[in-house]
Amino acid sequence: MKLSTAAALHAAASGTGSAVDMRLLEQLFDHTPDIAFFIKDSAGRYLVVNDSLVERHGLRSKSQMLGRRPSDVCPGDFGRIPAEQDATVLRTGRPIVERLELHWYAPHKAVWCLTTKLPMRDAAGTVTGIIGMSKDVRAPMPAKEIPTEIAAALRRLETAFADPLSPSTLARIAGLPGARFARIIRRIFGITPSQLISKTRIAAASRLLRETARSIADIAHECGFTDHSAFTRAFRAVSGVTPTGFRGR
Repeated sequence: MKLSTAAALHAAASGTGSAVDMRLLEQLFDHTPDIAFFIKDSAGRYLVVNDSLVERHGLRSKSQMLGRRPSDVCPGDFGRIPAEQDATVLRTGRPIVERLELHWYAPHKAVWCLTTKLPMRDAAGTVTGIIGMSKDVRAPMPAKEIPTEIAAALRRLETAFADPLSPSTLARIAGLPGARFARIIRRIFGITPSQLISKTRIAAASRLLRETARSIADIAHECGFTDHSAFTRAFRAVSGVTPTGFRGR
């Protein structure tokens, strides 16, 4: 009997899925090139991966990932950070939902993603693994299709990201209620207004780190961070490396 996608996902997350369920999930996500999908065991080792995840790591086959942890596949912080995330989910049972992150496609291509990791549990409620995915943040619609009032807020963000801008400030610039502004931003960019502000600032900072020799403190100030420490925390939270480490790479 062929399982529906929803049934297969529920079975896997509840820990009652069979090998057939995992194969169905693998086959399903092999057809989603903008999503990296995985299932891991109680030690954080890959049990199931899709083609997109393999390609992101610059590997040739799924067998090169199965039975290994992120830290076994990726060097340095790029493997350590997701492995630490996994350990936290496995230990606490608390999910990670749509966390905005800067992921690295082999060899050195940075792509913004929304990562979700859910704990898998057995019938007794014990965490037995992780099921998750990382979805590429889609490109915005063509500029001519963006509503005029939204475009005004985006221009302000992209030209004055050092200003103390908040989602409510951008909504006022657009002349829209906060909830409606948030819905439109989600439709255009696939992320929340807060995530858009963070993404814009970090993206600007990463360009300055790559293309200039300016000090990290100067870059932090220009990109809207209160100080060097705040910038370092924010940058590492989404990229997995410090600004200094990013510049070195």
